[in-house]
Amino acid sequence: MTSADFLFALLGAGALGAAILPRLVAGRPLSAPLVFLLCGAVLPLLPVPLPEIDPVGDRTWVEHLTEICVIVSLMGAGLALNRPFGRRRWSATWRLLGITMPLTVAATALLARGLLDWPPAAALLLAAVLVPTDPVLASEVRVGAPTDSEHDEDEVRFALTSEAGLNDGLAFPLVAAAMALAAAAGTGVSGSWVGHWLLVDLLYKCVVGVVGGLAVGALLGWLFFRVGRRTMRLSEHGEGFVALGATFLAYGLTEVAHGYGFLAVFVTACRLRSAERAHGYHTVMHDFVEQVERLLTAGLLLLLGAFLGQGILSELTWQGALVTLSLLFVIRPLTGWLAQLGSAAGPRERLVTAFFGIRGIGSLFYLSYALGPQTFHVPAEELWAVVAFTVLVSVVLHGVTASPVISRLDRLRLLRAKRDPATGPEPDEVEIANQRL
Repeated sequence: MTSADFLFALLGAGALGAAILPRLVAGRPLSAPLVFLLCGAVLPLLPVPLPEIDPVGDRTWVEHLTEICVIVSLMGAGLALNRPFGRRRWSATWRLLGITMPLTVAATALLARGLLDWPPAAALLLAAVLVPTDPVLASEVRVGAPTDSEHDEDEVRFALTSEAGLNDGLAFPLVAAAMALAAAAGTGVSGSWVGHWLLVDLLYKCVVGVVGGLAVGALLGWLFFRVGRRTMRLSEHGEGFVALGATFLAYGLTEVAHGYGFLAVFVTACRLRSAERAHGYHTVMHDFVEQVERLLTAGLLLLLGAFLGQGILSELTWQGALVTLSLLFVIRPLTGWLAQLGSAAGPRERLVTAFFGIRGIGSLFYLSYALGPQTFHVPAEELWAVVAFTVLVSVVLHGVTASPVISRLDRLRLLRAKRDPATGPEPDEVEIANQRL
């Protein structure tokens, strides 16, 4: 048996597993990503020809494979959100982006600098790589398929999904800052790069990402729902793969204009929803994107598990492990809680939102992306060990706890809605979702 033969068999098993596992583990303290990760870790132990997985030496294909997975998941997240865009409606999102995100980066960078004794650029890179959240790896904590109601999303699922949709793109300026610092200062500290970073990497590229997403979303919204010729109106034909066309078009055009394509994809998806919010074609596109996303995620987690099984964690030090545990158990929960003080969410909802800062595929992309053109005066294997360990702990921790925790919140909302005199004994989905816990 050749490696190609085994790869075909593995791809087939992974595709079937991506279809079956979510249903098997639904409602249980287990997640499909965790199963895929464990299966991947077992692969190196099997007496079969398995190529060595080296994300350092094979950085380019790792970067592009994770890049595709991230942009597909961003399109799915944007299409799933029912709540119209707005300053007050999205207040939980702005809090998590404006308070939790910078505080998490600062605390993680300082911890990496102090515990690992890494240069400032490497410490900032680690913090920037680990700040994006990824509800793809725990589907229970993200919103479900799009519906025709604007108010049937509970605060926890909405906050985590919208946060992940935007902070995957907003991590780019932080990674760019780490790369610029490394290029300008090596192992020291220099401020010569700050002006260019503020004007280009932060301001220009973010604006182009948002404007590009709005423009592509508006154009596709017209083409999907309003174009005069019926044969050109894509919503009439129910072809879900069109969502991939929207994803790649928004991403590619924005990147050509030197903007942040991640931001553009999510904004495009949100703009498409607003073009005809109650149309059933959104569900068709979302379901197709979700299927592709599950396939890509399953494959990447199998590869990550195999990478772990081949010994990457041998480069992990106790200091690196402590940075990971501090991020997941202290920094993210604390900064997430602080950001929500005074918000509309109840105390239980704030606690759950703060805890589920899931790390995943986005972190793998950003690390492979940054290690291409720049050196950070830290062995790449050490950086990969800390990031891979963080994703591993997050998949296990959040995968095991997501289903029981979210199910508990759902039961409490239902019970409170039934006891609410304003809703009656048979509350609808909107009345249940609007209960604050």
